Amino acid sequence: MSDDETRTIIALSGGKDSSALAIYMREPNRWQKHLGKTDADPREPLEDVEFVFCDTGTELEETYEYLDQLERYLGKPIERLQADSPPGKTPFDHYLELYGGFLPSANMRWCTRNLKIKPFEHHIGDDPVINYVGIRADEDREGYISTKDNITTVFPFREDGLVKEDIYRILDDSGMGRPDYYDWRSRSGCYFCFFQRKSEWVGLKENHPELYEKAKEYEKFDEDTGERFTWDDTESLEELESPERIEEIKENAQDRRERLKQEMSDRSLMDVFFEDEVREAEDDSRGCNICHL
Repeated sequence: MSDDETRTIIALSGGKDSSALAIYMREPNRWQKHLGKTDADPREPLEDVEFVFCDTGTELEETYEYLDQLERYLGKPIERLQADSPPGKTPFDHYLELYGGFLPSANMRWCTRNLKIKPFEHHIGDDPVINYVGIRADEDREGYISTKDNITTVFPFREDGLVKEDIYRILDDSGMGRPDYYDWRSRSGCYFCFFQRKSEWVGLKENHPELYEKAKEYEKFDEDTGERFTWDDTESLEELESPERIEEIKENAQDRRERLKQEMSDRSLMDVFFEDEVREAEDDSRGCNICHL
């Protein structure tokens, strides 16, 4: 490419917002009209756009299947980016070894930096890039914004006034629908993401028991020091999977569902949108934006 040519990139996570953004930016003016965004400024469709996905090697199978489906819809390839790792090892397992077996956590998110951001920035290099990000108008967060001088970040949903209901309409009305994991999970990303809520861990056990067992294998206990290295600070996956604990988690989720239903009684929302709100209300934790937009 020439020195003055600017690349246009949409980084996909396999989640609803970035997928909807890829669909929206193919025909932005048609979608503005369809969604009733009459105050939004007209936009040119993105034609020469790159779609990329940063693959940790430990994503849910539903994520990979959805990306394949989205690739067919867009009619363009989605380039899979991975951090370097030895043959036979996932990028996550490779970096876990480099970090001495210390699991990533909210206070030490080495997974995001090494498995998502670095491969993305390496792919971009020093080329001038416009990076389109699917942060919505109803969100109070910034998402991934690079500090590299050659990257300009744009937020079309925020600028055009799109909120969560609009995202679901884009996915449903385009025929793409949602990734199957949204039936029990509110985020994309690694199957063992430490930001998962209790009910999502239960969902992993019920929908992918083999992955739940693999996630358990990562947890360690030092008998000499008494230190615990678990995905959740408050309990291990072995403790969480007891029948009594699972029942308690489900009951708590049902209680939240009923409370939220009363709070939202004056709103007419799709069932799936409501269920997503229930999961987001479960606790105050939020995952890494680049992982699950």
